[in-house]
Amino acid sequence: MAPVKWIESARNGHARAGWLETPHGRILTPAFMPVGTRAAVKAVSSEDLRAMGADMVLANTYHLMLRPGSGVIEQLGGLHSFMNWDGPILTDSGGYQVFSLDPIIDEDGATFRSEYDGSVVRLTPEEAVRIQEELGADISMVLDVCVALPSERSHVEAEMNRTWRWAERCLNAHTRKDQALFGIVQGGVDADLRIESARRTADLGFAGFGIGGLSVGETSEEMNRALMAAFSELPAGRPRYVMGLGDTEGLLDAVRTGADMFDSVMPTRLARHGKALTRQGDLNIRNARFESDPTPLDPTCGCMTCRGYSRAYLRHLTHMKEISGHRLLTIHNLYYTLQLLEEARSAIEAGRLEDYIGEAREARRRGSS
Repeated sequence: MAPVKWIESARNGHARAGWLETPHGRILTPAFMPVGTRAAVKAVSSEDLRAMGADMVLANTYHLMLRPGSGVIEQLGGLHSFMNWDGPILTDSGGYQVFSLDPIIDEDGATFRSEYDGSVVRLTPEEAVRIQEELGADISMVLDVCVALPSERSHVEAEMNRTWRWAERCLNAHTRKDQALFGIVQGGVDADLRIESARRTADLGFAGFGIGGLSVGETSEEMNRALMAAFSELPAGRPRYVMGLGDTEGLLDAVRTGADMFDSVMPTRLARHGKALTRQGDLNIRNARFESDPTPLDPTCGCMTCRGYSRAYLRHLTHMKEISGHRLLTIHNLYYTLQLLEEARSAIEAGRLEDYIGEAREARRRGSS
């Protein structure tokens, strides 16, 4: 039996609801994965994540291979034991982080300098698989080549082909039977390239598929077109993971096209800058108008922050640069994002996703006006 299996429970247009069975439990989809880059979601604990309803978290291969090292984590029982998280974990391959460091790329792999000590590091597809097997996540990702957009079509196509060749090597190197390996579809915003990449990657028979190289500055129309093109060629019974997507509008659009899984640092990063995501539009809690505001961030929200703390207090914490302010805003933003997808799932099951999206967008528009 495959270590990870996705089962569809409802469909509404292209949108799908279902669940993902993993060695560490079931994940209801559509699902958002809080990002624990260095085996920690910034400002919150594993207990916080459980309390807010997170099913699955993401950790980053690039950072963990450098600090503290995948061998250390393996000796300590793997990521689940290391970070005291008994739910499912996905590790990305580190491709995005590596290629943001201006690496030297050849057919064998990528060479770059560590952001920690400047040492030269070499990462190949086989090494990315080996590291993720040591980390012990439920789902691992192939090493792909991320291309900045916009780029010449010839360059996007060349690196899309390299990603496919690397994916085949990752598949051949993968040996851990209790860990699933996902392929990654590339191709920029070119629909034809996305179709080709999805078809060829699907033919390799991966347990699931990531959609990489999006949410990097392209328009929403370009992203949606690329997603629809990719999904048209991916097998219906396998999970579809849009990598790096976490804004409200983008998530709703991607769910509509048939995406199942998401991750992004956006909710936690915004929290560190005093930004709160709400159903009535986003708030900058630093604003003077909140100085004596006794209301919660969002009166309709059930998170710990909104149940116990006022906008005035959160503004005070933020201005005083108190760590607890980061934590409370992070809890709220993650809870908001998790709830957004839980409600989208319920809307799919009820056959009213379009109504839900319209209502959610109208409430945010009214609140921001």
